Amino acid sequence: MRWQDLRRSSNIDDRRGMSGGGKVALGGIGVIIVVAIGLLTGQDPQEILSNIQGTQTEQAESRPAGPRPDDKTADFVSAVLGSTEDVWTQIYAQNNAEYEKPVLQMFSNATQSACGGASSAMGPFYCPADHKVYIDLTFCDELRDRFNAPGEFAVAYVVAHEVGHHVQNLMGISQQVQEQRRQLSEAEYNKLSVKLELQADFLAGVWAYHANQRDKILEPGDLEAALTAANAIGDDKLQKESQGYVVPDAFTHGSSEQRMYWFKKGYETGDLNQGRYQDIR
Repeated sequence: MRWQDLRRSSNIDDRRGMSGGGKVALGGIGVIIVVAIGLLTGQDPQEILSNIQGTQTEQAESRPAGPRPDDKTADFVSAVLGSTEDVWTQIYAQNNAEYEKPVLQMFSNATQSACGGASSAMGPFYCPADHKVYIDLTFCDELRDRFNAPGEFAVAYVVAHEVGHHVQNLMGISQQVQEQRRQLSEAEYNKLSVKLELQADFLAGVWAYHANQRDKILEPGDLEAALTAANAIGDDKLQKESQGYVVPDAFTHGSSEQRMYWFKKGYETGDLNQGRYQDIR
C-alpha cells in the first residue's frame, strides 16, 4: 500500500504505554473471538470478559522514553485515518454536509471509553457515545499471525471498517438499530447487527475506492489482503474453527462470503446508494 505520502490525522489520542481497568465493553471485531472461545470451552462469554478484566492492571504505567517498536504502525494508522477523513469530508461536501471527524485512540492492554472499559482482547471497536475508534496496535500483528491476513491494507480495511461505524452513527443508522434491541429476540437482533457490520464493510470499500482515486494508494495484492482479512473474521469461519459447526442465528458480523462481497461492492462502485442499510442482505 502506498501510504507514506498520505496526510497524517491530527485526531489521534495516543495512550500507548498506559493502561486502565474498568468494565469491558462488548464491541468491535473481537466480540466474535470471545463468543467463539466461550463456545469452545463451555464458558459463559460474560465470565470470560470478567476474567479479562481481572487480568488487566488498573495501574497507570508511565510511557517509556524514546521510540517504541510499534511507532511505524502508529504512523501508518494515522495515515489511514487521515485518508478516511479526506475521503469522507469530500463525500459529505458533495452532499452539502459537513463531516465530523472521529478521534482514534491507540492504547495498550486496556483503556476507558464512554461505552465502558476496553480490552485489547476485544479487538478494534467504535464507541458511538464518544465518537471514538479504539485500537490496541498489537491487533495488527494478530491479524497477520493469528488470522493469517498479512499486509498493510488488511489493517487499513479494519480501520476503515470502524470509521464506517462512525459514518453510520452520524447518519443515525446505529441509533435506529439500537432502539429495536429491546423489542426483538436475540436471533432477530443479531440479524440487524449483521446488516450493520456488513454495511460498515461496504463503507470501508467505498473509502478504498475514493482513496485510490485521490491518491493511488493501492498496489498489487492490496485488495486481496483486505478480502483475506474479511474472510478470516467471518462468523462462520470463526465458529467452524472454534466449535466445528456453524450457527447462523448466532452471527453478529456476517459470514466470510458476505463480508468479502460487501467490501468488494463498496470498492467496485464507490457509490453510497449501492449499500443502503435496508438493502443489505
